[in-house]
Parts: sequence; structure tokens; C-alpha cells
Amino acid sequence: MKSQDSRINWAHYQRLLGVIGLLMVLVGLLAYSHPNSLQNENLNNLARRIGERGIITIGVGLVILTGGIDLSIGSVVCLSAVSFGLFLEAGWSPVAASLIVLAGSGLIGLGQGLLITKLRLQPFIVTLCGLFLWRGLAKFLTQVRFDKVGDWLKGVLPEGEALFRDACRDVGVGGRQDLGGFFQLENGHLFGLPMPAWILFVVALLAWVLVHATTHGRYMLAIGFNEKGAKYSGINTDAYKILAYTLCAGLAGLFGLLFLMDVGTASPNTAGNFYELYAITGAVLGGSSLRGGEGTVIGMVLGTAVLPLLQNLVNFAGVPSDLEFSVIGLALLGGTLFDELLRRMNSQGKAA
Repeated sequence: MKSQDSRINWAHYQRLLGVIGLLMVLVGLLAYSHPNSLQNENLNNLARRIGERGIITIGVGLVILTGGIDLSIGSVVCLSAVSFGLFLEAGWSPVAASLIVLAGSGLIGLGQGLLITKLRLQPFIVTLCGLFLWRGLAKFLTQVRFDKVGDWLKGVLPEGEALFRDACRDVGVGGRQDLGGFFQLENGHLFGLPMPAWILFVVALLAWVLVHATTHGRYMLAIGFNEKGAKYSGINTDAYKILAYTLCAGLAGLFGLLFLMDVGTASPNTAGNFYELYAITGAVLGGSSLRGGEGTVIGMVLGTAVLPLLQNLVNFAGVPSDLEFSVIGLALLGGTLFDELLRRMNSQGKAA
């Protein structure tokens, strides 16, 4: 049993060493590509992007550990950013608005988790539906004239005025002057690092404790490795899967708040586009197996850094931006091939 555990641990170390080596190569190529690539401004931007994306990568990583998948992350980011902006436009306190948005995001994950566990629907289908549903809801909300809702309910809406706009619109923080603390969360620095990087540190630390220092984390890994076996051993598999989806959507909601603070406006058409792919790619590159049951929080954080570095390298190397998604696809394919090769090598080692 001990030798088997040591093989599993060694496989994790191999994946971590692989992604660390890849990061070192990317940093070396980035430094070679342009003399300004390692300037403080660029490094701060990289740290900010890694911090932001790492939040949703850890979220989807928890789902992947249990053998699931969440394709709705980008749309939840969009809905959260749009909803937060609409609350701010309506004069809500930013604290109250953020708490409602985070609670709503968690409820989205809870609902999707219930559909997957209680109705036995496929995670791919449920979250794919969520991908369309939550972005569609964000578009709908920006079309509603909330200042006219009261008149509409009373039946006194003036003639010629409609409750809905003809098309969706961008939502922003507007001229709100009471968002200093929230802007600091996105644009501030602490000990030379941007705040999103510190937020990622806190999220990663809590996730590490959950996954690697508690029985709850071991149960989540056991579910991903062999759900039927975990269920027969007395683990409440449904509860832990629902927990993973709730945490994933909640972290996507947190990212939505940071997204609006960073960009200043959120378009329901484009906000959060492809972010589910960035998150899944980061988790896979960090050693999380799409089959479930394998992965580390440290690997998720390291894997998160790969795509921002790749995108930065593409920009400084003068590669056409149209090839960016091709680079991402190749990176995901490479991570998947590496994971499969390691799996086969370890299987041969066990057989021997």
C-alpha cells in the first residue's frame, strides 16, 4: 500500500516538475523576446491576470477533482459583473451588492449541482445549458428599464415608453465615488504585488486546507477516482459534488466583481467569454486529470500562470493575435498528452 501511495505521490511531483519546467522555459523565451518584457509594469500586469484567473481555475479544479466539469464559468462571470454594475447604477451599497452577487453565484452552482446529482444529468450538458442560460439572463437584465418597473406594475407606464430596451447594453460603475475599497482590491498593491495576486493566495490557501488537510478533500478525490466505490464506503457523494459546484460558481462570482472593477464596464455579449476554457486549461496543465481523482491546488496555481505567460509571449514576439487561440489549444493538447503519458508510465510501473 505504501509503495502504491509513493507511486501516486511521485506522479504528482512529476506533473508539478513538468509545469515548473514549462514556466521556466516560457519566462526565458519571454525575456529573450523583448527587453521590456520583464519590466515592472508588465510583471504587475501578469501577476494581476494570474491572480484573477487563478481564482476561477481553483474553482473548476475542485469540480474536476470530483470527476465533473463546469462549462458555465464564463457566463457566471458575465452575469455577476453585469448584476454588480446594475446594483451600483441603482444606488445600492457596494458591500450589499457584492454580497448579493456572491450569494446568487453560489446558488447557481448549488442549482447545477442538484441537477447533476439528484436528477443524474450529465455535468457537461447541465453546465453547457448554464453557459447559454446565464449569459442570456445577463443580456435580458440590461434590457430592463428598472426605473419603469414600478409604473409598469401599477399599470401607469406612460404611453410611448417601454419596459424593455430594444437591445442589451454595457453596464459600468458609472460615477460612483464610494468604491475606493473595491477599486483597491483590483488596482491596489501590497508589498509590491497587485491585490488580485493576494486574493488568489488566500483562496489557494483555503482550497489547499480543504483538499489536502481535511477528510473532506480526501473524500472529493475519492469520488473523482471511483465514485461508486466512494459511495459504497459511506461517503455522501452527492453532498461533496454539490459543494464543489457551489464553490466553483461562487469563485466565478468573485472574479466577476474583480472583472468589473478592472475593466470599468461589462458587456453581456463579451464579458467572461472563453474564461471557462482558460480555467479548465489551467487546471489540466497544472496536473488535474479530466477523469477526476487527481490534482493539487499548487498545480492549479502553477497551471494558471501558463496561459497568461503564453499570451504575453505571443504579444511580445509579434505573433498575430489571431493565433492566440491556436496557441491555447496546443497548450491544452500538450498538457493532456503529457498527463496521458505519465498515466501510462505509472501503469507500466505498477504492472512491473
